[in-house]
Amino acid sequence: MSLLMPDSGLLFWMLVIFVVVLAVLAKWGFPVITSMVEKRKNYIDNSLSKARQADEKMAGIMKEQARIISEAREEQNRILKEAAEARNNIISQARDQARDEAAKLIAEAKVQIEAEKESALSQIRSQVALISVNVAEKVIRRELADDKAQEDLIRRMVDESLKIDADNAAN
Repeated sequence: MSLLMPDSGLLFWMLVIFVVVLAVLAKWGFPVITSMVEKRKNYIDNSLSKARQADEKMAGIMKEQARIISEAREEQNRILKEAAEARNNIISQARDQARDEAAKLIAEAKVQIEAEKESALSQIRSQVALISVNVAEKVIRRELADDKAQEDLIRRMVDESLKIDADNAAN
């Protein structure tokens, strides 16, 4: 018996065993294997379809997320714009109020300064009048030491008074 050429009896029994194993496998093994392969194929197909559905849902969620983010950004921009406008309005109102208050304070200060100026001028006038009266009194006492000088002064004052009245009547 050579390794390359087996004996015909051995070939016969090998063929019989092969047919029996093939028949047993065809009867009980192959249906189980094909059903398992079919189940596995169905499971894989289901998994793939679920994965596609999950991808589609994920794409929809991503679109929704992008839409929500863009809406949020628009809302943020709107809120920031409103806040900037409110800030500008508040600053403008505060500036106007400060300007009005400053103008009011300046006007009050001008009135007070004018009143103090008038008071000071009135005091100066009264002091000047007192000083003038005192000086005039001293000058007149010196000049009017005798009766003749007093009479001359009275005549001059009467003449001037008449002249002023005549000028006023003519006008």
